[in-house]
Amino acid sequence: MTTPLSILDLSPISTGSDARRAIRNTIDLARHAEAWGYRRFWVAEHHFVAVASSAPTELIALIAAATETIRVGSEAVQAGYRTSASVVEAFGTVDALYPGRLDLGLGRSAHRLPQLRTPGTPPPPLAPRPTLVRDGVVVPPPFSPAQIRDTSRLAASLEALRLPGAEPLDYAEQVAEIRALLAGTYTTSDGIRLRAVPGEGADVQVWLFGSSGGESAQLAGRLGLPFVANYHVSPGTILETVAGYRAAFRPSEQFPEPYLVVSADVVVAEDAARAEHLASTYGHWVAGIRSGAGAAEYLDPDTAPPLTDYQRQLVDDRVNTQFVGTPAAVAGRLAALRRLTGADELVVTSVTHRHEDRLTSHRLLAREWGLTRARAA
Repeated sequence: MTTPLSILDLSPISTGSDARRAIRNTIDLARHAEAWGYRRFWVAEHHFVAVASSAPTELIALIAAATETIRVGSEAVQAGYRTSASVVEAFGTVDALYPGRLDLGLGRSAHRLPQLRTPGTPPPPLAPRPTLVRDGVVVPPPFSPAQIRDTSRLAASLEALRLPGAEPLDYAEQVAEIRALLAGTYTTSDGIRLRAVPGEGADVQVWLFGSSGGESAQLAGRLGLPFVANYHVSPGTILETVAGYRAAFRPSEQFPEPYLVVSADVVVAEDAARAEHLASTYGHWVAGIRSGAGAAEYLDPDTAPPLTDYQRQLVDDRVNTQFVGTPAAVAGRLAALRRLTGADELVVTSVTHRHEDRLTSHRLLAREWGLTRARAA
C-alpha cells in the first residue's frame, strides 16, 4: 500500500478512567504512531462530553513535544468559538518550537446553530434512499440531525462556549482572516495592518473538513486547500462530499491538484471475533452523541447491555460502516474506500475500551498497510 495513513484520536474516556488517563493515552498512542510510520496525528475538539480533547491547541503542543517527526494537528479547531487572531497566535506559539509539523484544521460546527424542535414532537419524515454498496464500500442513507429528540444540551453547550452577545464570523470570512494573519497580509476594516506575533510566517498548513458537498467542501476547493471528507462521521454523504470538493477545486501555489483525505472508523484484532467483541460498544457511544446527550464514557464490551431499538435506529449507518476485523480484512476495506473516493491519504480513528486494544488495532493496521516495513526500509 503506497497511500499514506494517518490517525485521528479523540482522547476517549472509558468507564472507570478519567481525563488525565485519556490524555496520557493519547500521548502514548502518538509516540507509537510515529514509530509505526503514520504520517499525521490529529486530535478533535469536543466540549462537555467524555472525551479529553476539548483544548486541541494545548494537546497538539504536548504531542509535538513528545514526538520528533510526525505531523500533528487538529480535526478540527472549532474556530467559531475564537477570534482569528487567537487561533493564529496559539498555533504560531507551538510552531516556534516545532516548525513545519503543524496542521491547522478548521471546522465549521461552531458557526452553525442546531435545528431546535419542540421536545416530544416527531421528527420530519426522511426522503427514502437505498443503501448503496460500491466496490464493497457501504454508503447508507444519510443521517438527519432532525432525528435527535433533544438538542437542549447542544444549545446549552453553545451558550457556555460563547461570550454573551458574541456571534461568530461568517465561516469563509474567518478562514480568510486566519490565512491573512499567517501570511502577514491582514488589515482591519479601517485599513490598519495588524501582525500576529507569534503567528505571522508560521509554517502551518491550513486544512478544511466537511461532511457534505456544501460550504466547507466548496470553500476548500475554491481556495486550493487540502480537504478531509468525513466518512467516519457521515458515511451517507461521502460521494457528494468528495464530488463537491473536486468540482470546486481551483489550483493554488501549494496544491496544483486536489488533495483529498478520507476518514474511517476501524477496529483491528488478530481474529475477527475478537475485533467484533471490542467494537461491540461503539454503537452505544455513537448513540449517546446522536441522542443529544453527548459522548458518554466508552463502555466495557464485557459488561455493556444490548442497544435499545431507538439506539440501534440512531446508529445503524455508523455501525455498518465501521471497518472491523482482521488486519487483512480492514486493510482491504480501506483500499476499497480509497479507490471509491480517489483519496490521496486516509485517516483512521480507533476507539476501544482498553488502551492496549487501541494500540494493537493501530499497530496491526500499520503492519498490514506496510507502514512498519516502509519505515524499516
